[in-house]
Amino acid sequence: MCGRFTLLAEELEILEAFGIAHRIEDYEPRYNIAPGQNILAIVHDGEQNRAGYLKWGLVPSWAKDESIGYKMINARTETAAEKPSFKRLMERRRCLVVADSFYEWKKVDKQKQPLRISLKNRQLFAFAGLWDRWKKGDKEIVSCTILTKEPNDFMSGIHNRMPVILPKDQEMEWIKNEDYHPEERKEFLLSLPDDPFTAYEVSTYVNNAKNEGASCVAPLTME
Repeated sequence: MCGRFTLLAEELEILEAFGIAHRIEDYEPRYNIAPGQNILAIVHDGEQNRAGYLKWGLVPSWAKDESIGYKMINARTETAAEKPSFKRLMERRRCLVVADSFYEWKKVDKQKQPLRISLKNRQLFAFAGLWDRWKKGDKEIVSCTILTKEPNDFMSGIHNRMPVILPKDQEMEWIKNEDYHPEERKEFLLSLPDDPFTAYEVSTYVNNAKNEGASCVAPLTME
């Protein structure tokens, strides 16, 4: 799964990396992004890429209330084309979720040790995401979920799932403003190669979603 991540880049770096022409309102780097919070996402409106904030935890347009979002921070790519919550979104409402690392907890003896995982080149990347708009009365929530898949060789010793990270040259293919059959989009994601990862242990300080700051990413030992 993917339940926590970071985005420490400067705004200009993000704008350049994802071809964004407008400023990102209220942007600030984050060390411990958690479900239920607003996260930076990118969509394509048919003319250009647009960046903005979506609530992490999908609330489908048909949901009776917003509480379902806490159960839908991730979606399994293997079944997303069949599930009512995701099938329609696979067709049309696809997004990029911007990050530069994510956390995962590896079982060591009887403890869970947090790891910070990033691309080996340390560059920005994008999770494959789905988004939807929910409205009830005067309240509107625009939210998203992050797609996951079976782990690659690197991740298999850490966790039994991993987020789908799009290769740089396939980001636009995922979000371009066209309709697709959900099964086709599923196969597209599952066929993507993985860029090399690197990881290091961090303090259990990151376990508390309320904690922020450089202590979240400080290595326990030298890499």
